[in-house]
Amino acid sequence: MNKRPGIGFYIFLVVFVFFVMFPFIWVFLTSIKPPGEIFNNFNWFTSSPSIDSYINALTNRPLVRYMFNSFIVSSLTTIIAIGFASIAAYALTRLPIKFKGLILGIILASSMFPQIAIISPIYNFITAIGLRNSYMGLVIPYITISLPLAIWILATFFQKIPWELEESAKLDGATPFQTFRKIIFPLAAPGIFTTAILVFIAAWNEYLFALTINTEDSWRTVPVGISFYQSQFSIPWGDISAATVIVTIPIVILVLIFQRRIVSGLTSGSVKE
Repeated sequence: MNKRPGIGFYIFLVVFVFFVMFPFIWVFLTSIKPPGEIFNNFNWFTSSPSIDSYINALTNRPLVRYMFNSFIVSSLTTIIAIGFASIAAYALTRLPIKFKGLILGIILASSMFPQIAIISPIYNFITAIGLRNSYMGLVIPYITISLPLAIWILATFFQKIPWELEESAKLDGATPFQTFRKIIFPLAAPGIFTTAILVFIAAWNEYLFALTINTEDSWRTVPVGISFYQSQFSIPWGDISAATVIVTIPIVILVLIFQRRIVSGLTSGSVKE
């Protein structure tokens, strides 16, 4: 018989959620305050809420354009990275390749380099091939960053798939690629979907490469675009807070819509038959 959690558990849960959500709650409350109240007091709520900051965030800078750029870059990065990572993870976990552990170790080590250490050669490469101020100029370095993590996560999911299914496919005359496409890939769909969400969010939030490579305003992504709301003599915290709320909503909606798939992917393979 399952024991129902007590009142202490729910109190802890409320406190925990409050601390987790506190930054976003504070940003939202700041976004609806008049500019004068943001600096004059530290009250949680305002007696005269206003949407002026949201209007300014959408009119003073091309926020919609920034969001469109981020969506295109993040989507292309996710599609390409997951495509390459799934094939690589399948080869490293299901095919008879020597030194698999060493290869995975090298892949993991490549993800440990800080971005500031690799930005110079990547910037020179992007400039040399003429891709500055373009979508692909960001997609290429983003794939470089996201591939190691995606390969490692997908390799974990592919290892959990029973070998008997692959053996049966081989007996039926299926090639390794047919086995991957018709059996392994569909069975690993929850893990692939979860990895895709993580790659998309990472690309959406990336700042350093976006700041360095795409310098024209029409090609900037959301994080860089919001950082340019400030002027030389003032920082419009109300506008920045409003813009932060606006650009966070699509990610929240995306996670809420696909939360069941995400949870399924995160827990896939955790229980052995």
